[in-house]
Amino acid sequence: MNTNIGITKKNSGEVAQALSPILADEFLLYTKTLRAHWNIEGPDFYSKHKLFESQYEDLEEITDSVAERIRSLGHYAPATLKVFLELTHLTESQREKNDAAGFIKELVADHESVIIHLREQVKHVANGLGDAGTSDFITGLMEKHEKMAWMLRAHLP
Repeated sequence: MNTNIGITKKNSGEVAQALSPILADEFLLYTKTLRAHWNIEGPDFYSKHKLFESQYEDLEEITDSVAERIRSLGHYAPATLKVFLELTHLTESQREKNDAAGFIKELVADHESVIIHLREQVKHVANGLGDAGTSDFITGLMEKHEKMAWMLRAHLP
């Protein structure tokens, strides 16, 4: 069935294409946060374990909402690890040490990178593609990442 929501078919396809790398970024950040939750060690284990748990749960919801936004536009969401790794601008990393400061610094950098990317998409989607709803949705994602980065930063000296 065709989606008739006031956005041209061409533009809705471009919006879905703009959301696909966002979905990939969210999934990779979710995975990296889950890795921190599973592998954290140190005297502050419990508090950081809980912090990372809270964040990966939030990221799971965000990931689902991005995929559902793509579907609400009438397109299919990418859903393989291979495609996510091709679409994301984030990188996987291998940690030698599973300490809180290292995980937090890495996750803060990723959140900040996602925020910058989202900020760029807000105007493009609203002005260039005529989709104020998705632009607002992306703004909401950006605000969530700003808060998550702040919560992580608060644990650094």
